[in-house]
Amino acid sequence: MRWLDDDQRGAWINLVKVLLTLPGVLESQLLRDSDLTLLGYMILARLAVVPEESLRMSEIAEMANGSLPRISHAVARLEERGWVTRTVCTGQGRRFTVATLTEAGRAHLEASAPEHVTTVRRLIVDPLGDDFVPVGAAVERIVEVLGLPVGSLRS
Repeated sequence: MRWLDDDQRGAWINLVKVLLTLPGVLESQLLRDSDLTLLGYMILARLAVVPEESLRMSEIAEMANGSLPRISHAVARLEERGWVTRTVCTGQGRRFTVATLTEAGRAHLEASAPEHVTTVRRLIVDPLGDDFVPVGAAVERIVEVLGLPVGSLRS
């Protein structure tokens, strides 16, 4: 058995604290300032940078590492607010649903982004300073080991 040494154990404990705390802090800010969940914000942000501002629900689920029912529920909440539309399409003998960002959704995202980015900078980017990009590269290796798609919102 290869146990963690003291430095590794301390680093692991701090990483777990971040993993357990950060999503809730980010979501609280988004809910307070924009009436958006973190998942909802990420869905709108992803749609805003892809061609035609549209994605299949399965592509959104892959981006968010979520199940189709969870993503469908999140997109339904966005649709109720007029921020996305869903369209059932057919192709290659299959039916699928496409989510598309609306003008209202783009406007809400653009209004929400400044405070969210300020929070991300305050909590993550600024404390890490020049280490931010190397930490991102290190995290990318974990993403690969977990078998998750690697990339940015733009890929």
